[in-house]
Amino acid sequence: MTDHFDSIRHFNQQELPAAIQEIFSDKRVIRVLDQYGYGLSVEELKKQNFNTLYDFQKGALGQFLKNFSDRTTTEVHFSGLENIDPNRSYLYIANHRDIIMDSAYLQLYFFQNNVNSSKIAIGDNLVPEPLFLTIAKANKMFLVKRSASLREKLLNSKELSEYIHQGMTVEKESVWIAQRNGRTKNGIDLTQQGLLKMLTYWDENRDVLDILQEMNITPLTVSYEYEPCDQLKARELALSEKEKYVKKPGEDFNSICQGIFGFKGNVHLVIGQPINDEIAKIDRNLRKNDKLTAVAKLIDQQIYSNYHLYATNYIAYDALEQCQKFAEYYTEKQKEEFLQYIHKQSIIEDVNAEKMENYLLNIYANPVKTKIGGSIIPTEENDW
Repeated sequence: MTDHFDSIRHFNQQELPAAIQEIFSDKRVIRVLDQYGYGLSVEELKKQNFNTLYDFQKGALGQFLKNFSDRTTTEVHFSGLENIDPNRSYLYIANHRDIIMDSAYLQLYFFQNNVNSSKIAIGDNLVPEPLFLTIAKANKMFLVKRSASLREKLLNSKELSEYIHQGMTVEKESVWIAQRNGRTKNGIDLTQQGLLKMLTYWDENRDVLDILQEMNITPLTVSYEYEPCDQLKARELALSEKEKYVKKPGEDFNSICQGIFGFKGNVHLVIGQPINDEIAKIDRNLRKNDKLTAVAKLIDQQIYSNYHLYATNYIAYDALEQCQKFAEYYTEKQKEEFLQYIHKQSIIEDVNAEKMENYLLNIYANPVKTKIGGSIIPTEENDW
């Protein structure tokens, strides 16, 4: 690993022992495992031989997250491993609903099948404390720099592009990255054009389609029966109506905890089909931005196709539209229980309950509109 990427890269094998020592010596880690480890303790972890980053990922954080997943989900369904070759590297572009668990479920799927884990992109704003940063870098997480001037953002994007490219071509490691800057708040999953543009910055002299085709882009879809952060998301959307929402210190950490510990019901993760063949069909004579838009739509369409709809989604759609269009997909008992849940989630101090309820229902209803309703919404062009 070259020094050029020191500000964003994850730990290498030589740095891992010191990182493990730091993590297992921290009183907060010891306390959390004692209280919530469900049999997983620092003393037990110290007995294991973590010779590689993969060993540490699977044996420590992987086991910790699995314990919580087992207790916060009804069932987790995985599929799509047959779509990839374990000996090749892939760029998994995923819909983004939860800060940690979206990528964690992919790693858990890999661990179950003895497949090498992927590198994971994470915003540097989400790991502000040294301990969190150490834990992240010991789990193959690399940093996406968020706060910077316009000039710095361009330099950071090029650095990130080069790092992802090197990881895939030189280290032969797959990469997980979200399709957008920040989580989907309203239930509408859209690939930002700026993300795809960033991925091509490492070689601006080549056709963007050729670069993207070489990256084995594979859409990844995760669906939650109950979004653990739905109340937080609805509140943010409501408060953003009149002015830009500014997060308070510790708010991201609260979202991380809620995402890990909050109830999710059923979870469904699908590894899609690599889109190389579809990219090859795109007209090379199009303008650069039009090419990127075409690729983004390919990703979105596959994410929508692989999205798993639950009774919660159908109920929310029918409640908003005041119809019975999808009544065959849920029972009256399920409807009553879910609407009671929505009502409970809508009661907060600083937002009107009716407004909260509307935003909450949209979070669950919008996936129905994109998957079944036929309303494929134009791809966003925000800078990533």
